[in-house]
Amino acid sequence: MGIREIEVAGHKLIIHEQDNVYDSLTGRALTGAWLWDSAVILAHYMATHLDFQTKSVLELGAGAGLPGLTAARLGASRVVLTDVKPLLPGLINNVEANGLGDRVEVRELVWGSEESKQSEVGEFDFVLMSDVFFYPEEMVGLGKTLKSVCYRSNTWICAVTEVRPWTGDCLNELVNQGFRVTELESKLGSGSSGEGKDNLDAFAVFQLISPLQENCHETDKSV
Repeated sequence: MGIREIEVAGHKLIIHEQDNVYDSLTGRALTGAWLWDSAVILAHYMATHLDFQTKSVLELGAGAGLPGLTAARLGASRVVLTDVKPLLPGLINNVEANGLGDRVEVRELVWGSEESKQSEVGEFDFVLMSDVFFYPEEMVGLGKTLKSVCYRSNTWICAVTEVRPWTGDCLNELVNQGFRVTELESKLGSGSSGEGKDNLDAFAVFQLISPLQENCHETDKSV
């Protein structure tokens, strides 16, 4: 689909988008092969609201990897970009295109799988997600993975999504699993991710806290 250059807080990042990447089981096009507005909004939010110096970062459903790559540019010492196997070559290409191979690694991770256990991927200060609230049926797996990697009370989970008719259903699925979801910011985007749109798209920034983190907070309060 081409090459895009995104500037975030004075840092230029090169993103190669992929063509014709499909799920081998469903035949459905993998939309993570190209860059979405939510990823751009998350990258800019990170630059103005979060401190990544010497921090460790995990991006779930990384797609083209812009937020994770941005975290590396903003000083993160370790970044892990994860997604399904067909998207990994594109992620590796984007890591190499930006010269960040010393701090950024790419790993396959299927939400809800045993490989998503904390012992497999490590500990993280931040977990980033953009446009992952798309299919309500996938939220059980996402919730399981988040619980596995976000057991520390100070792990910050930040997600940006375009607000769609089914976004609430996705968030409700996570709430039903015990997550606390807080909207931090809302804004209007350019609508550039869709063709022929006359109205601006709405986007929202969320913080998520897992049930295990809530328990840590309660334990801390009781000490």
